[in-house]
Amino acid sequence: MKLEVDTHTHTYASGHAYSTLLENVQQAKESGLKMFCTTDHSESMPGAPHHWFFANQKILPRFISGIAVIRGVEANIMNVQGEIDIPLHVQASLDWVIASLHEFVFKPANKKEHTTALINTIKSGCVDALGHLGNPNYDFDFHAVIACAKEHNVAIEINNTSLRGGSRVGSIDRCYEIACVARDLGAFITTGTDSHFCEQIGRLALVSDLLDKVKMPSEQVITYSTRQFLNFLRLRGKPAITEYAALL
Repeated sequence: MKLEVDTHTHTYASGHAYSTLLENVQQAKESGLKMFCTTDHSESMPGAPHHWFFANQKILPRFISGIAVIRGVEANIMNVQGEIDIPLHVQASLDWVIASLHEFVFKPANKKEHTTALINTIKSGCVDALGHLGNPNYDFDFHAVIACAKEHNVAIEINNTSLRGGSRVGSIDRCYEIACVARDLGAFITTGTDSHFCEQIGRLALVSDLLDKVKMPSEQVITYSTRQFLNFLRLRGKPAITEYAALL
């Protein structure tokens, strides 16, 4: 499946990534992307920037070197209540909010607590996608969480880095299972490289292969085209981005 959007990328501002935004843009162009989301880690992660960094993304051009840049964040799920570490006024200025469980912030507990945290995060209305759910350190009830995501129009991320095997070991089979549950429930899928170095931007071959193998309908994959991605943002209640009208 050809994918036009990479929805999960990092710059050196995350504290443990190694490229600039301009380097990421250049790689996005070389990889044939039309759009990508810049989603640095939010402030609870070691080395991550203050929330002012994210609020100030308003200064970024909508296109850089011809590539559409979506203003976003990878926020941390802080607790079982599903709170994230980005203030509401900052969330309102962003196009795209991923929420993820990270070991440094949310100590792995048990399947019930993880499931409750994910469901409460979805129901908060603050997030557009759940990141790298394949992580075996955070087992959860796949059906319950994905059904809730379907109900609230929150996308389920299939993370290319998780499929490479070197990070979050044990994620591959879980990602396939998660994708199958999402397919059967009609939930939205998003695809991201989780790039921490520019050369990874847009390299979504493993995700693309997974989606083909499980016969995921392209209409469920919001990154299949810029049109589908932007329509998903509108479904989420985000204001139209007039500069991107030609991408619809």
